[in-house]
Amino acid sequence: MRFFRSARWLMLALLLCLVPASSFAGVFISVNFGPPVLPVYVQPVCPQPDLIWTPGYWAYGDDGYFWVPGAWVPAPFVGGLWTPGYWGWRNGLYIYNPGYWGYHVGYYGGVNYGGGYLGIGFAGGEWRGGHMAYNTAVVNVNTTIIHTTFIDRTVIETHTVVNNNHVAYSGGPGGVQHQATQEEQVAAHETHTPPTTFQTKHIQTAQTDKTSYAKNNGGKPANLVAAKPLPVETKPAPPNPPKNVGTAPAANGAKLGAGSGGGKVPSNSADQHGNELHTTTPPSTTHPGTVSPNTPETPKTVTPPRTTEVEPKTNTSPRPAVEPKSPPKPPPAPPRTNTAPRPAPKPKPEPKGKPE
Repeated sequence: MRFFRSARWLMLALLLCLVPASSFAGVFISVNFGPPVLPVYVQPVCPQPDLIWTPGYWAYGDDGYFWVPGAWVPAPFVGGLWTPGYWGWRNGLYIYNPGYWGYHVGYYGGVNYGGGYLGIGFAGGEWRGGHMAYNTAVVNVNTTIIHTTFIDRTVIETHTVVNNNHVAYSGGPGGVQHQATQEEQVAAHETHTPPTTFQTKHIQTAQTDKTSYAKNNGGKPANLVAAKPLPVETKPAPPNPPKNVGTAPAANGAKLGAGSGGGKVPSNSADQHGNELHTTTPPSTTHPGTVSPNTPETPKTVTPPRTTEVEPKTNTSPRPAVEPKSPPKPPPAPPRTNTAPRPAPKPKPEPKGKPE
């Protein structure tokens, strides 16, 4: 028995030597049997700007596999995207590859976690001008609070790895078969940031919950998602951010949190109108189906006509005032009425008829 355990750890050490150094974002765990299937659940509504969805997954503890609820997490730096961890099958072992933060979503085994993580990249949104813009065709967002949204259904086809059986691991017998794309390979060698301390505490809380273990819930955990977003934790941003990331306006930092969606607009406009102006340009160019961008442009078109309407009113008002001044000139008419009665004395000769 000890021999087999030693051989397993030796094999694990050899496999880790083949993993790029940039991929180390936590402790690797290996198990000789795979995790349960992924439970199906509804993604909770994103309640505020700049939150990144981190999907739930099966972790492994002393009592076996336990469920870590999905949660909305503030990005630790502007432009940060979450690459979920995944279980990968290698030579008879199921090895867990921890998740990490970066500017691009890397390889997560092609596992379709839902909530924007359909197997390839993240289809739930992207950073624009220092803020996060959400694709409401994929993720649930409170649009009464979050105005940086767009609709793009094409990414559902291009980013989905079919997983009808909800398998929770990649490779091996019965596992998801997906080779890393070129973009995923590039992202794997970028600078990565480990999970926040609140994410780590979130895992520890799930680990201490006996009801979260598969042996107790039969692979159907009751607590599938976190009731509220995790707290904010800021970390230094990696070097060489993409051009579309930008910088979050200082005036909106306290209101919007870590930074939410937006496009390329002048900095003075961004300070005055926040994330609404940020969505005007990019969705109309890169995503034809955008919905939110049209709302901020309407007030700009309404204001000019109001000013032009006031000007003609001021010009026309004095004109009628000049016309009434001309009628006062006919006052000489009253003397004409005085001259009219003068011929009235002519009938005075009537008394002459009386003497006849």
